[in-house]
Amino acid sequence: MKAHRSYAEDELRYLKMLSRLYPTVQAAGTEIINLKAILGLPKGCEHFISDIHGEYEAFLHILNSCSGAVRERIDQIFGDSMTRSERDQLATLIYYPSEKLELLKPEISDIDEWYRITLHRLIALARVVSERYTRSKVRKALPHGFDYILEELLYTHSEEIDKKDYYESIIATIVEIGQAPAFIEAVCALIKWAVVDHLHIVGDIFDRGPRADIIMDSLLRHHSVDIQWGNHDILWMGAACGSRTLVATVLSNSIHYNNLDVVETGYGISLRPLSVFANDVYRHCDVSRFAVKTDEGEYDASDKDKLLSARMFKAISIILFKLEGQKILNHPEYGMSDRLLLDKIDYAGRQITIDGTTWPLEDTDFPTVDPDHPYELTSEENAVINQLTDSFRHSEKLQRHVRFLYAKGSLYKVFNGNLLFHGCIPMDDEGQFLSFNLDGTERRGREFLDYAERAARQAYYHKPGTPERERCMDLMWFLWAGRNSPIFGRDRMTTFERRFIADERAWAEPKNAYYTLYEDPEVCDKILHEFGLEGPHCHIINGHVPVKTKKGESPIKGGGKLIVIDGGFCKAYQKTSGIAGYTLIYNSHAYRIVAHQPFAGHELALRENDDISSSTIVFERMESRQRIQATDKGREIQKRIDDLKLLLTAYREGVVAEGHDGAQPDAETRI
Repeated sequence: MKAHRSYAEDELRYLKMLSRLYPTVQAAGTEIINLKAILGLPKGCEHFISDIHGEYEAFLHILNSCSGAVRERIDQIFGDSMTRSERDQLATLIYYPSEKLELLKPEISDIDEWYRITLHRLIALARVVSERYTRSKVRKALPHGFDYILEELLYTHSEEIDKKDYYESIIATIVEIGQAPAFIEAVCALIKWAVVDHLHIVGDIFDRGPRADIIMDSLLRHHSVDIQWGNHDILWMGAACGSRTLVATVLSNSIHYNNLDVVETGYGISLRPLSVFANDVYRHCDVSRFAVKTDEGEYDASDKDKLLSARMFKAISIILFKLEGQKILNHPEYGMSDRLLLDKIDYAGRQITIDGTTWPLEDTDFPTVDPDHPYELTSEENAVINQLTDSFRHSEKLQRHVRFLYAKGSLYKVFNGNLLFHGCIPMDDEGQFLSFNLDGTERRGREFLDYAERAARQAYYHKPGTPERERCMDLMWFLWAGRNSPIFGRDRMTTFERRFIADERAWAEPKNAYYTLYEDPEVCDKILHEFGLEGPHCHIINGHVPVKTKKGESPIKGGGKLIVIDGGFCKAYQKTSGIAGYTLIYNSHAYRIVAHQPFAGHELALRENDDISSSTIVFERMESRQRIQATDKGREIQKRIDDLKLLLTAYREGVVAEGHDGAQPDAETRI
């Protein structure tokens, strides 16, 4: 008799637990067959987007169009049977089904016939884009209420003679009972789900643009997404945790860029405490350096409102500089004592000396600053920032969004052979990873990012008011503005200089050496190796710094090992880049970088079927089509298969007894 293998106690305990899911040889064997079949399917399409910065209209269009992938499929399938204008209209319908239907209905003479033709086209497209998934996975993605009928249409071809009448009868009934609009919306949702299997947001959802909260709402509804925190995301997360310094920063930024809709309308945070304080204390102050930034023609406000905004901006900025100074004084390990500036002001000479250089100051009218104790808040300032911080902590919508950022986000992610992070891996000029000592222990590279991410999580989940939570919130401020922070990536943040010094030479914010060294393939390989990656199709994917396309800069660095995909959604950055940035598509065949022109607007897209003008470059092809077995998910499935094979052996050797064969969830549910 063949000798049986021996089982460790923990191994046997695990197999007995696994047997509850697969209680018989047949159940375990069937699952192995199902999982092996999934491994042979094509790898799903990944969509990478970065630096959205609150520009929700452009983001939603890129998301709905899947960076042009939806239109590409339309052209492939209907290029010979539909005119260009018809394909344009079909694409817009898929992007914005309910809104487009409302515009089209009054213009169509025979709406029932239009519904019938459109449903045929949409179902044909849905069938093609969903064919790379198992039927069970598609079934779970079908919109509730239409799932049974839509599944029948997807897997019943109208060309089949025996089923042609059945297929046409379903379409006719949908139209007849007035369900065509709702059914069209359901099929459009399925198409967008199927075109992109997974979405990566490589940082900076917040700030600059008008409504980051709308973007967050859309991400909460997305079927499969991960987020790498950018510096602007960490800023808002820290404010939601209760960091007074980061609350002051959020408000300073939002007022500066005339972007208070997201604060007041989006998150329901009242700025009345700040406006009352600013109007009182700064009523007779010079606020000429604090005029709100606006795009031409976009800020139609009275002089009184503009003056109030400037007073509020100056008031919160002074509070911010004081709070930042307190952080630096409390944490000498941050190595930022040179950024203590309020105590360096020469009020008599209206100047300041920074790093040995003396600069004239445009403004020294600071009614709340005590030159002998410049970093102390007045009692009024203290009351205002406390009230505002409480509002951030008690905004239900903001807290829901931030919990999602913690649940789906991280400082970096290793996914299917790629390393994703927003900013940089801090390095010195020699290409060595910079060391950070923030709690008595030296950390660098991956170890420091892991440490910083844990601290960011503890800042939210530690009990409020504890020293541990305060320490971690302080570290979140360091991540936002600290010297060579991995998501800031600069030597200094010169907010003070920009407010009070006219000479732009004082505004310089030198970048970390990473942004020069990443042109070297060997440096990229070193970074990839630090995160456990190597091989021909491994890449670093990050954003943060706009690519200056109009000056000939390429988003592809390090001999093709690093891709910068700053999305360029923020209109202010488009003057620097020359375009509206880049997104990335990685499907089973190739990597494609997509360059986008500025978005003309939601209304024009709806009425004129005006899509974002984009150009695609395939910069790396796979030697053969990538299958799920080559992905991270595939490796997880293979481990499950190995475990199930071991369970089969245990059944056959009598080590684990078969049980009752109850109904089991399908393979796609469990992976």
